[in-house]
Amino acid sequence: MIDPHPTHQTGVAALEVRNLGVTLGQHPVLQGLNLKLPQGRWSAIVGPNGAGKSTLLQALAGVLPFQGDIYLFDQALSSFTAQHRARQVAWLAQGSVPSADDLTVYDVAMLGRLPHQSWLGGPSHADHAATEWALRLTQAWPWRQRALGTLSGGEKQRVLLARLLAVDADILLMDEPLTNLDPPHQVDWLLLVRHLVACGKTVVSVLHEVTLALYADELIVMASGAIQQTGTRDDPVLHRTIESVFDYRIAIEALGTGWVALPKLL
Repeated sequence: MIDPHPTHQTGVAALEVRNLGVTLGQHPVLQGLNLKLPQGRWSAIVGPNGAGKSTLLQALAGVLPFQGDIYLFDQALSSFTAQHRARQVAWLAQGSVPSADDLTVYDVAMLGRLPHQSWLGGPSHADHAATEWALRLTQAWPWRQRALGTLSGGEKQRVLLARLLAVDADILLMDEPLTNLDPPHQVDWLLLVRHLVACGKTVVSVLHEVTLALYADELIVMASGAIQQTGTRDDPVLHRTIESVFDYRIAIEALGTGWVALPKLL
């Protein structure tokens, strides 16, 4: 589980992409992306539909073929075995997993431990401890014996988040992690991310909720398969870029010590 004393060298990017490209079918989705994602920080990726946000996250997770180079703690991603990569980088995809609906909540969360298990070996004490920890952290422990298919959309999302946490990876990639979560559980997610980062984890999330993304340490703004701007949440240039990629249908305004994205009605 979480090690409060990470051993990776400080100052090294957790993930770096150089001249990254992804083509799906005959359609180039990403072209020539260059990006460094700092270790021990929360980076949020925002942008309109079709910007390439999810594609970027899938390339970072190693589940999509890509052109260019991706480095994991200064080592080429291609040099890692699939199992080693899965221990280092955990990925939460959009939506549920229909084929898992008959599994119990506990068994779904336990799937996050597969990278730590041998081909024929069963779950270890450490696997069970990590699974329980993850389910308790996402407040899903009381449903551990229920089938995933009996849960609401928001409850399923918390179980899938538990599966991600059970991996205990250094880097957590989350694609729309707030799907189906009500406001209180969205706040719980924000607090969880802050806890993970405080313990040395690196979190990269794709979010449609721009106001919540403005709580991140770093923001990456994407549109049309390219990175338009990167910066910190207090950067006014970044704010204007976010407004621009959303066709000025939102305005970013100060609220207390933070920021909020307000809709602009035509």
